[in-house]
Order: sequence, then C-alpha cells, then structure tokens
Amino acid sequence: MSKLPTILHDKSGNELVFMCPGCEHVHAVRYGEGNGPRWTWNGDDFKPTFSPSILYSREQWTPPVTPKNIEQWRVEPWEQTKQLYVCHSFVTDGRIQFLSDCTHELAGQTVDLPEFD
Repeated sequence: MSKLPTILHDKSGNELVFMCPGCEHVHAVRYGEGNGPRWTWNGDDFKPTFSPSILYSREQWTPPVTPKNIEQWRVEPWEQTKQLYVCHSFVTDGRIQFLSDCTHELAGQTVDLPEFD
C-alpha cells in the first residue's frame, strides 16, 4: 500500500482509504472505471472531496466479545443484543461531515480528516 500525503492510502490504483474519526475504522472509496459502486474524487491528496455521500453500516453484538475478554465470556457468557451501527458522511475539502443518521458520537458534526499513521 503506497502512502499518499497526509490522509489517504491508495490500495489498488483506484481505491482510496481514509481513517474515519467517527467510527474509528478505515473507509474505502473506489473511483474511476470498474465494477461496483464508484465515487468521484477531486484528485486532491491533501483536501479530498468525494461524491456522493459515504454510507457504512453493519450489525454489531453489544457488548462485544473481544480477544481480551473471550476467556471470561466462555466461562460466564453475558447476554448480548444486535445493534445496527451506521456511519454516513460527506467528505469535502479534507473535512468529514457526519450526517444525523450516524450512530456514533460525532453525528451532526464536521471535523478534519485525521492523518494516517
């Protein structure tokens, strides 16, 4: 994976990934020609703009079982429920605007995209 300046990683020549500060996961955006969903990209590595919006959702067990607590869970399993997790945003000029349907604490806020470590 080659590193672009500041906030983007180029995965395959036409797929960019960035770290989302709302859900603390990477989001991938495909641009240009090819199969599957595609976004437009302004070509700016420092202040990217993607269109249309980026919607990421998944179901998640709560509270989660993690590598740190799996042994405890095997001995005494706790009750879990499935919850829908949503991260929906616009990326414009290097800033990410989280829409109100997000289920994380940055819903409704606009923040700078963080640098990739």
